[in-house]
Amino acid sequence: MTAPAGDASYCGEQVSRHDPDRFLCAMFAPADRRDDLLALLAFNLEIARVREQVSEALLGRIRLQWWREAIGEIYTGAPRRHAAIQPLHEAVKRRGLDRALFERMIDAREADLSGEAPRDLAALESYAEGTSAALSLLALGVLGVRQGKAHEAARRVAIAWALTGLLRSTAFHARAKRCYLPQEPMEKHGARLEDLFELRGGDALSAVARDIAVAARGHLSAARALRREVPRAALPVLLPAVLAEGYLKTLARAGHDPLTPGLAARAPIAAWRVSLAAFLGRY
Repeated sequence: MTAPAGDASYCGEQVSRHDPDRFLCAMFAPADRRDDLLALLAFNLEIARVREQVSEALLGRIRLQWWREAIGEIYTGAPRRHAAIQPLHEAVKRRGLDRALFERMIDAREADLSGEAPRDLAALESYAEGTSAALSLLALGVLGVRQGKAHEAARRVAIAWALTGLLRSTAFHARAKRCYLPQEPMEKHGARLEDLFELRGGDALSAVARDIAVAARGHLSAARALRREVPRAALPVLLPAVLAEGYLKTLARAGHDPLTPGLAARAPIAAWRVSLAAFLGRY
């Protein structure tokens, strides 16, 4: 788990390569805040990739425990040497970030190791809140935004972003025999895991994805209703709403079939800029 001590360039390279959408959003932050945002995003990548890096759940729990201890050491002032931890330590010192939010992110990643789909949509949203919304609240801390309405808007956008990302990743997870589509909607619509794992779509699976997409759109609408009460400094944390809306439209055009080829592809940069301009005009 150890690596040579690094700096912000490591974090930027990792985020640019593996989380390019959030990387672009971070570039809208003031220059003196970007490195700290990238440190947060690099930490998120480290714990999000644990499931893909281990062959069994026990090894994944050991890695997550390593990160729990590493976060604890950051707050005691004696961080261990790791290319992502050194910049994160500096960010925590500069911005006074909440340790509980880091721990919540790590705890939420335990669900990745269970091998079980969420029981219902509420459980899926809870997972999205733990993994994505906690990250967004830390990002607001980096940006110096402490206002309650901004926190609620960021929380809503983050949940929508996570739900959208899980829908776009359905085929990737299915190939690994993993499913994040909730059990209750699967049962209600008659969607079968064996069909999903064999990458067989159909009306039932599309109906499940539609339910999740409706929930994501609801969170985006709630965030949009707050936009006039949110300071402009929070913008980099809200920008994923632009991308989520675009990806949800792509899914809708595909009949909400989450196995549609190319669904996980990034939006073309030109389309991203047009959507961004529209968002800024409404902000």
